[in-house]
Amino acid sequence: GEEHYNCISALHKSMRGSDENASLYWLARMLEGGEDPLYVARRLVRFASEDIGLADPLALTQAVAAYQGCHFIGMPECEVILAQCVVYFARAPKSIEVYKAYSNVKECLRMHTGPLPPVPLHLRNAPTRLMKNLGYGKGYKYNPMYKEPVEQDYLPEELKGMNFFKERKT
Repeated sequence: GEEHYNCISALHKSMRGSDENASLYWLARMLEGGEDPLYVARRLVRFASEDIGLADPLALTQAVAAYQGCHFIGMPECEVILAQCVVYFARAPKSIEVYKAYSNVKECLRMHTGPLPPVPLHLRNAPTRLMKNLGYGKGYKYNPMYKEPVEQDYLPEELKGMNFFKERKT
C-alpha cells in the first residue's frame, strides 16, 4: 500500500541527506517486509544519476552492479549487496547538475514553437555522394585529429550561445 511508497521515499531522502544509518534502516525495513529487491535496485540505478550524478560517476556502475548481483543471487543473499550500495550512496558526494541541465533541454524543446531547427550541415552524416554534394559534413573538424580542442558550433544557429547547464527555467 501507501507504506511501500513512504519507505522508498524515506530511503531516497536518507541517502540524499547522507545519513547512512537511516538509509540502512529504511532498506532493511523494506527488505525484511518482503519488498522485491529488484525494485529497490532499480530505484538505486535512478538515484545514482539523479542525485549523485557527476559528483561520483562510478555511482551508476555501483548501482548497475548491485542490480545484477541481486538478479543473480536473489534474497536473502543479495541484501548485503543492496546495503553496500545504499551506504556508498549515502556517503557519496551529490550533484544534480546533469539532472537540471537535461530538464532545461526538455523545457527548451517543449517551449519551442514551429518546426525544430535543422541539424547544421557540417554535423550531418554524408554516406552518399548526393549528401556530400549537398554539403553534408562539409567543414566538420574531427577533434581527435587535433592536439587542442577545435572551435566549432554543435548547436543549431537558433540556439547559438545557449548553455543548458546555466539556463534556468522561468
